[in-house]
Amino acid sequence: MRIDRLLGAVSLSFACGLLACAIEPADLEDSEASESAASSADNTMKADLALQSEWGSGYCANVTVTNTSTGRSTSWGLVVGLNGSTVANVWNARSSGSGGQLTVTNESYNGTLNAGQSTSFGFCANGTGKPTIVSVNGNGGTGTGTTTSSSSSSSSSSSSSSSSSGAGGSGGAGGAGGGGGAGGSGGSGGGGGSGGGGGAKFVGNITTNGSVRDGFARYWNQITPENEGKWGSVERSRGVRDWSALDRIYNYAKSNNIVFKQHTFVWGAQQPSWLGGLSGSDQQAAVRDWMRAFCARYPDTKYIDVVNEPPPHTTPSYKNGIGGDGASGYDWIVNSFKWAREFCPNAVLILNDYNNIEYENDHQNFMRIARAVINAGAPVDALGAQAHDAYKLNTNTVKGYIDKLASLGKPVYITEYDIGIADDNQQKRVMEEQFTMFWNHPSVKGITLWGYIVGATWRDNTGIQHSNGTMRPAMSWLMGFLGR
Repeated sequence: MRIDRLLGAVSLSFACGLLACAIEPADLEDSEASESAASSADNTMKADLALQSEWGSGYCANVTVTNTSTGRSTSWGLVVGLNGSTVANVWNARSSGSGGQLTVTNESYNGTLNAGQSTSFGFCANGTGKPTIVSVNGNGGTGTGTTTSSSSSSSSSSSSSSSSSGAGGSGGAGGAGGGGGAGGSGGSGGGGGSGGGGGAKFVGNITTNGSVRDGFARYWNQITPENEGKWGSVERSRGVRDWSALDRIYNYAKSNNIVFKQHTFVWGAQQPSWLGGLSGSDQQAAVRDWMRAFCARYPDTKYIDVVNEPPPHTTPSYKNGIGGDGASGYDWIVNSFKWAREFCPNAVLILNDYNNIEYENDHQNFMRIARAVINAGAPVDALGAQAHDAYKLNTNTVKGYIDKLASLGKPVYITEYDIGIADDNQQKRVMEEQFTMFWNHPSVKGITLWGYIVGATWRDNTGIQHSNGTMRPAMSWLMGFLGR
């Protein structure tokens, strides 16, 4: 988590540009009605098109593709008639255009749909001609449906109820194994597999204002202390450690058979104030004592953000005391991981950062540091991507950066995901598109959301459940997808 809170919400017009008009300015005419629908000739695949915004000289549309068969579909495609308009951009699908039509096929991460499951893509176009679905097919078939108009509820609402078989099945939130149970590994292509030493893929969350909310384990099978596990929160005076908050969180995880993840051991943005007055050798001893004490008290910790937000984002004031730059350029990181392995030998050790799957410069910097410390012998088990800004970007862009992280040969964890969008339907749409990609990505082994209670999250508009238990649409969709 970044130390600097973002200043206010991103303007809707700015977000529209970043999200390829997945968010529209307030003065645009908003439509949630299904404008056009079609089914394949064999009635195994259906597509619903809804105009999300219109501004006189153009529009943005969302198309939901649903597997209406009783079996699994591994691909889909459709043709959209543009009726004189020209496409400006397309997201979450592959596309080509000719003859006044847009031909669309699935991406690698959203082609597999179980019976009743949906996915969606979107596009924006210039012109006054309204789009219509000409044909839709699945598994490479050639079925053509009849285009119909409808004023029924939007396609996005249909997907929230149709995706419940995608990940969870009967597994629910129970157990440390993650969003699986009997139906877990099927879903939309993922959910099982190794978690880099941490078991099956999980979907977790954090504490709320320092506490574990009642019913947490109904929704999440992994828990991270938002602030309670940071060194400065535990050891405000040297040698005097207050473990009470961490004890409650850790014991809750143990009692409810969910995974406990520690955040964090070394973070340049927050450390005990007394550390700066120590000599270098005493600083090193203090860091080692902190790790040793934590690991002795919480031996079943499954994941640890060992170093959080490496340079240039943050640099510990005690860097030189724990190894400085050294031969690798980052010996202090190398040592931190070696000590974490020494004291917590069974935990998955994570190098965690922000913006590393969103922005090119941050991504390149993280890759350079990760390579350097891994090559220097740091026992880095996995790479963490906070993903706070992922919602502002095209899902394909985010996926591309995850692919590049995975090229280092380490599992990837989404560690602090949230969607700062006030509009319920837009937040749900981004959740549906990006979470599905995270879940289906073979290198992503776990996903942690950074808060879920409205009004009690780090960033504005990121809550997905009201304090009275009412879910925002994004939460409803997610629980349906996970079968929880």
